[in-house]
Amino acid sequence: MRKMMHWVLAATLVCGASVLNSCKEAHAKEDNPAPAPKVVSTELIRTSQSWDGVELPDYFQGRPELVAVKYVFPAGQKLGWHHHVAMNYGVLVQGELTIIGQDGKTKVVHEGEAVVEMVGTIHHGENRGTKDCILYMFYLSQKDLPLAVQHPEIPME
Repeated sequence: MRKMMHWVLAATLVCGASVLNSCKEAHAKEDNPAPAPKVVSTELIRTSQSWDGVELPDYFQGRPELVAVKYVFPAGQKLGWHHHVAMNYGVLVQGELTIIGQDGKTKVVHEGEAVVEMVGTIHHGENRGTKDCILYMFYLSQKDLPLAVQHPEIPME
């Protein structure tokens, strides 16, 4: 019976020490909490040129109208020929988008990349990939200006 009491006493001391250490660790964590994660900012693009290297036009005179648009390009789909009157730029958040100028210049935009669109130059976009492209575009426009002027007279290849 005495041996059993010694074992019980020893086990109690070991468990008590373990609980005490756990309590000490918990209090230490309360005294020194983990640092909060910091906000991280990453500049995606800073330019005064469109993706084809052409200088952007000066701002319009008058009150601006800012427009944000989410575009979803299903796999294999093309957006018709068009041009923009106002400056615009965006970020591709999913997929891969190919932009083709009427002059044949192309730009492949990859997931996570920013792109500055052409202004006044006819072009179109197409999703040559196997998954949908999701593109967020931001237009620096004015009231009653179209975001894009379509050119259905130009045949798609």
